[in-house]
Amino acid sequence: MTQFKSKLTSSIYAMISISFWGVSFVSTKAVLGKLDPYSLLVLRFGIGSLFLLFLLLIQRNKLIISIKYLPHLIVLGILGVFIHQVLQATALLTIDASSAGWLISFSPVFTVILSILFLHEKITVHKALGMILAITGVILVTTAGSNQSFHFAVNIGFILMVLSTLNWAVYSVLLKSLNIPYPSLLVTFYMCLTGLIFTTPFLIRNRGWESLSLLTHTEWAHLLFLGIFVSGIGYWYWGKALEGLEASKVSMFLYLEPIATLIAAVLLLKEKVLIISAAGGIIIIIGVIIVNGQLLPMLFSLFRKK
Repeated sequence: MTQFKSKLTSSIYAMISISFWGVSFVSTKAVLGKLDPYSLLVLRFGIGSLFLLFLLLIQRNKLIISIKYLPHLIVLGILGVFIHQVLQATALLTIDASSAGWLISFSPVFTVILSILFLHEKITVHKALGMILAITGVILVTTAGSNQSFHFAVNIGFILMVLSTLNWAVYSVLLKSLNIPYPSLLVTFYMCLTGLIFTTPFLIRNRGWESLSLLTHTEWAHLLFLGIFVSGIGYWYWGKALEGLEASKVSMFLYLEPIATLIAAVLLLKEKVLIISAAGGIIIIIGVIIVNGQLLPMLFSLFRKK
């Protein structure tokens, strides 16, 4: 029962992270009209770092870490925060949010492969079936929601988003395998701080502060959301999810990200919800349940009771 609660809690953490990250595509797209990608990320990482530092101080956690694990945190910060967010923000200059949500959903495929190679995890029939169903659902949701045909255009944005999915898979596997003996909150703080340090020189080069006066209250709200909920709580909860579940299982929750993106687009951009989009969302959820090995035991238990 304790193990079940642990997995359920980890699943909830992953769901919350995915919800925030799904909405982040819409928020990022909304702010990119006024700020260049690097200036946006500096503000986002700066807000996130301050928020995480505040939480650490409130909880009276020690900020000192062993120099032995400093290279680990720097590598994780560069991969999972700096490179990942630069790739996505730059990609969103040329592709729409729903396309980004669809492309990022392929990250679990890379994660499964890396987990098999480096974490000795096994690929089973139900995982493969769940992945196929989830991918089908993602295609239905995103192509219906954006009224786009299913094809790749020659666009650097698509290439950057695919690279970001591979990069995120590497990050998730590293975060799981390095097993850094510090709280997830502290690890997230130093990763966010790394992102801030690496992007600040670009802000200075581009004189990004000159565009701050152009931001509206709504755009500042988007920035606060990106800093606190996406860079702060999202990364923190993702790390906590990886503490209780296999890297490949946690990554499967990325299939739900397009649903969060679609909901945000409906609420913020007033897009219409199509029946085929709803059907795709249900298929995605079923796929994720199958991948995590819950559906088949659930059905078996029902038949057994009868």
